[in-house]
Amino acid sequence: MSEYESTSQLSPGQEIPQLALTLKAAGDPLRLEILRLLSQDSYSVFELCRIFDLRQPALSHHLKVLSQAGLVNKHREGNNLFYRRTASSPLLAQLITNLDQLPLAETRVQAVARISEERAEASRRFFADYGNCFREQQELIASYSVYGPQVAQLLKPGRQALEVGPGEGEFLQELAQRFTTVTALDLSSAMLERAQSFADEQGINNIEFVCNDTRAAAARPASADTIVVNMVLHHTPDPAQIFHDLHNALKRGGQLLVAELQEHSQDWAREACGDLWLGFAPEQLSNWAESAGLTDGRSVYSALRNGFQIQIREFIKP
Repeated sequence: MSEYESTSQLSPGQEIPQLALTLKAAGDPLRLEILRLLSQDSYSVFELCRIFDLRQPALSHHLKVLSQAGLVNKHREGNNLFYRRTASSPLLAQLITNLDQLPLAETRVQAVARISEERAEASRRFFADYGNCFREQQELIASYSVYGPQVAQLLKPGRQALEVGPGEGEFLQELAQRFTTVTALDLSSAMLERAQSFADEQGINNIEFVCNDTRAAAARPASADTIVVNMVLHHTPDPAQIFHDLHNALKRGGQLLVAELQEHSQDWAREACGDLWLGFAPEQLSNWAESAGLTDGRSVYSALRNGFQIQIREFIKP
């Protein structure tokens, strides 16, 4: 079984064998480390080999054992297989809770940080090289007119707003009209300059432009009434961490609006548009949000003629 089934889904007599299989899979120090690492982010087999300093056959054996026990699942991103941990099973809920409280070994932390920086650098290089034709490339998938007005309809009144990855700056105009102060946050200086040029052309003067990642937002706790992330997560090295960072930046009762691609298999988007991920399943965004302390709000789903699907999601900080 590729994904964990609760005891209520198992037929009579299967509960004990499944529990034994699950406990056997988890009863190995290395496999517990793998489960701990996969608590939030997903990693390719190649990345996991680097993190754990293992040859691929040895690592693949451990991943197969964990997969057969329903503790991890895999998804294809182009030519690579990525692994992530499944939702905590009722049988192992306490074990998983305790496991997630344990720190990763320092060597693992350093390896993860290197991989995260390599992902981020790949994204920065793309936007530095192709920022001038970003609009044309983005419209190959979904133009701003497809999602922008729908996101705007979900905006709640407030004083302070933040947009992560403002792109060409179109949505900043929507925010500037509704909020007293707006912050535009982008890791790419090239794209931030384009957004600032757009704001200058429109005579918008209540926007602060910050070249940094979402850790800069987390460093301003409870500062934003609304945070918007339009078509950005599939460019980011660690989407799960972004939810945690933005939870910290939100005021109580604040909203996080995310416009994002659903999972797809059109691998050409990596080279043409600098995508690190081929979209996300709606439940994946919900899981990341819940883990960060956010609750689901309103949602809009739409399909495009080119085969892509858009999800517009609202998450609330209780």
